Amino acid sequence: MKRLFDRLKRGGDDTPAVSKEDAGLSESGFFSTQFADRAEDTQELATWAARAPAVGATPIERKQAEPLFARLWGADRYVAALSPDELQRMSQYLQFVQVPANKEVIGQDEQGDYMLIVLDGTLAVDRIQPWGGRARLAEARAGDMLGEMSLLDAGARFSACTTLTPCTLAVVDAQRLDEMIMFEPRLGLALLASLSRRLSLRLRQVSARLSALLSST
Repeated sequence: MKRLFDRLKRGGDDTPAVSKEDAGLSESGFFSTQFADRAEDTQELATWAARAPAVGATPIERKQAEPLFARLWGADRYVAALSPDELQRMSQYLQFVQVPANKEVIGQDEQGDYMLIVLDGTLAVDRIQPWGGRARLAEARAGDMLGEMSLLDAGARFSACTTLTPCTLAVVDAQRLDEMIMFEPRLGLALLASLSRRLSLRLRQVSARLSALLSST
């Protein structure tokens, strides 16, 4: 495991390839083993492989989706340093799909092994109340990410995400993220840095709202 993190720190393309066995990883990968090791959890893992047919997701051609992904994702400052070739290689670890409107692509309280990057369309981010009502937390649009927290920490989803319009999405699952970190450490580090930045910004926004709420009482 130490060698894997050493590779992430160096992040150079000249780093010798390390196999899963050398890195001390199981076949299920670095992040996905977190799910396997949580023996106390009895909740079934919600995978994209199971969700995709349920929401009518259809694959789209890479030559159509990759330029859109590169334009949106390349605007992030942690990814902007990547060359067009590196962005194209990163896209090889993603699935590109189209999902019709009114489809729940992420379920509240489930444990998921994937996150979504919105390339086109609008999704509702709702918190479902115990009595069945929905509180609208946000609307996600092109460039936004959904489900990254559960992907990283194996925790339950906080909200439900439903397509309001037909949407084009990029899907990142735990296994492919593992492979990117192992075999393309520079790309994996750029993606994780971007995730960390976005999560930090979200936390600051929540903290600001809480501070404003407390100061008004």
